[in-house]
Amino acid sequence: MSRRWLFADQLGPHFLDDRRQPVLLIESKAVFRRRVYHRQKAHLILSALRHRAAELGEQAIFLRTETYREALKQVREPLEVCHPTSRRALAFVRGLDRVTVLPARGYPTSLADFAEWADERRGALRMEAFYRFARQHHGVLVDGDEPVGGRWSLDVENREPPPKEGKLDVPPAPMPREDDIDAEVRADLDRWEREGIRFVGRDGPRRFPATGKEAKARLRHFLKHRLPAFGPYEDAMLSTDPWLAHSMLSSSFNLGLLDPMEAVRGAEQAYRTEAAPLPSVEGFIRQVLGWRDFIWHTYWYFDASWRNSNELGARGSLPAWWTELDADGVDARCLADVLAGVRDRAWVHHIPRLMVLGNYALQRGWRPAELVEWFHTRFIDGYEWVMTANVVGMSQYADLGRMTTKPYVAGGAYINRMSDYCGGCRYDPRKRLGENACPFTAGYWAFLSRNRDRIPSNARMARTMKQMDRLSDVDAVVDQERRRGAAAP
Repeated sequence: MSRRWLFADQLGPHFLDDRRQPVLLIESKAVFRRRVYHRQKAHLILSALRHRAAELGEQAIFLRTETYREALKQVREPLEVCHPTSRRALAFVRGLDRVTVLPARGYPTSLADFAEWADERRGALRMEAFYRFARQHHGVLVDGDEPVGGRWSLDVENREPPPKEGKLDVPPAPMPREDDIDAEVRADLDRWEREGIRFVGRDGPRRFPATGKEAKARLRHFLKHRLPAFGPYEDAMLSTDPWLAHSMLSSSFNLGLLDPMEAVRGAEQAYRTEAAPLPSVEGFIRQVLGWRDFIWHTYWYFDASWRNSNELGARGSLPAWWTELDADGVDARCLADVLAGVRDRAWVHHIPRLMVLGNYALQRGWRPAELVEWFHTRFIDGYEWVMTANVVGMSQYADLGRMTTKPYVAGGAYINRMSDYCGGCRYDPRKRLGENACPFTAGYWAFLSRNRDRIPSNARMARTMKQMDRLSDVDAVVDQERRRGAAAP
């Protein structure tokens, strides 16, 4: 039986063919020298890798070295590895003469099946069409060939503003208990920092699963206690409740601790047994079977140059207050709270990422490639394959619509409707000009004015452009935002 080399994002049993299969695990210190990671992200990766090594015991060779090549010199036998999750890692393993590369695992739809589906489209790819294909292909939430409930998407029913009580009435997700391995990891990271390896963000208790057992416990709790409330408020933002009813399982999927189809089938079973309503179940399955898999596949389907797309000509560099997560230097309440969430937890849910962080960066014209790197390294669940599509293709619209129909850009009115941030903020979401003009409202119109000749015209944008033409102060707003520059709002 060949020895299976598992990368640190391939840690679940579904990456093995046999529970007794010999394993190779490598902890490369150079990985943490190359990039400036969030301290809690580095902790989770190391903790998960070391916990897996402890679980496997003598079944695994576990090597801690400076580089992967240094470790591989200590292993003489032939190796096999599941398709890695980045182009750089794939090129590396393909260049090794003793390593066989196997098909990817941990993603419901195969690369070949996606490519066949995408080739038939001969143009821009859309998640909605893929999601329908995936539901049918895997037999999820369907009765025969038709969707349960008669509709493929119940998204319009899952856009409720945040509850007025300031918190959802759901039990909190179970938090991991740190152990001796976590203590060792924390001591090692302290030592690495003294040696010159730099991290950002605050250290803190480990909040995300590092073992399959912890991930499964969180999934069971979510399906029983939190899934029913997930759907209506999945797009809401609350300063008093950052978790709402989200599953907090993305890092477990992306570390390979949890097979996403286990979560999909569990959610479907919750609907079939009337333990959760269809809108919540469909919304969760859409995120896992639909969006997550779609993002994975577009990373590989589009060529490597896609990562550097910059069709809107964004030239600004990320300012230091942003890269260093200096939330205390930001007055805009929404941006300060979300940036603090990244600083303190290395996590905020998908709407603050898209409609606060991504929206703000898009309005300011910051380089998409720099944002890919920032989201990759600052988020607990960030990886290159995740963030390339989410940033380049979605939030920054840097490819002019290869996977989306319009820019995800919005003014303060959207944030005011979907959050509790605007109350008590020094900025007024209704104003675009003046000292108390909302930076999102002003930035929205400045962005549209700056890019009106670059954004492809379509029905979804036509009304907005006509509205802008009726504004008499757009030039003044553009000048105001130019003077604001990269300063923290």
